[in-house]
Amino acid sequence: MDGKRDTISRINEKFNKMSKSHKKLATFVIDHYEQAAFMTAAKLGKAVGISEATVVRFAYALEYEGYPEFQEALAEWVKKKLNTVQSIGAKYGASTQAELLTSVLSSDIEKIQDTMEHIDAQSFEAAVDIILAAKHVYIIGLRSCKPLAQFLHFYLNMVRGDVYLLDSTSTSETFEQMLRINEKDAVIGISFPRYSMRTLKAMEMANDKNAKVITLTDTIHSPMCLYSACNLLARSDMVSIVDSLVAPLSLINALVVTLCLRRPDEVKRSLESLERAWDNYQVYLKDEINFIDEDMLNTPLQAQMGQRRKRS
Repeated sequence: MDGKRDTISRINEKFNKMSKSHKKLATFVIDHYEQAAFMTAAKLGKAVGISEATVVRFAYALEYEGYPEFQEALAEWVKKKLNTVQSIGAKYGASTQAELLTSVLSSDIEKIQDTMEHIDAQSFEAAVDIILAAKHVYIIGLRSCKPLAQFLHFYLNMVRGDVYLLDSTSTSETFEQMLRINEKDAVIGISFPRYSMRTLKAMEMANDKNAKVITLTDTIHSPMCLYSACNLLARSDMVSIVDSLVAPLSLINALVVTLCLRRPDEVKRSLESLERAWDNYQVYLKDEINFIDEDMLNTPLQAQMGQRRKRS
């Protein structure tokens, strides 16, 4: 393995082939890297509930010469992460606020452009078909990806029923929510670096249950792609101390719009039902409701889908 690959990248690349004990270690290291970098092999093993010898073998499995080298490499990675703010300050410290605004927006535009150029149209179409055909759809996105999962859940619920947001800080609770998942269902997992091991475990469980798995992530080399039926890739790089999620959100927008145009009647019924509820329970005043504009759903794509349904 390339010695320049950092510890977290090595873990992500090898995660799928790890033993259960090594997967427990990998999950702990990624979720608690600040602590793990300064723990002895014995303390790390105790924290995870495995032997010190297993921790040492874990380091060898990542192609380090021993635990000390693994610990040193992890500590170096943590140091670089902690220095992010300082490096950003050095890069943009002399910039005016207006220049910062332009720089960040330009960077986001570039990420969307890159996503447009490299998106796999067949995977996108497959994702749409899977979502529409599934009996139940489960969505999971944690940490910084949680708003993306919530956004997709909100609008997907307008298109079809039986959409569930897996929202828990506990892996065991996530599994409880997925207890009855089967081959008729679909799971959409959203994660970008640093990848969420809890999201990955949920996708692994879904795959084991023969459910269709869709992943929204940044690269084909992401561990999120290990269990997916189709991969939706959107670029997300560190432009400052936060991750840019503009391109992933744009991809979700495209997915929602396409689903709406594939199921225009269901969307109309959902919106009409909501408006009646708002009116009956005086949730909003009349002038605050955005009434349905049917022309928005009367598009060439919608007409094409209608013709297909008639032929079938």
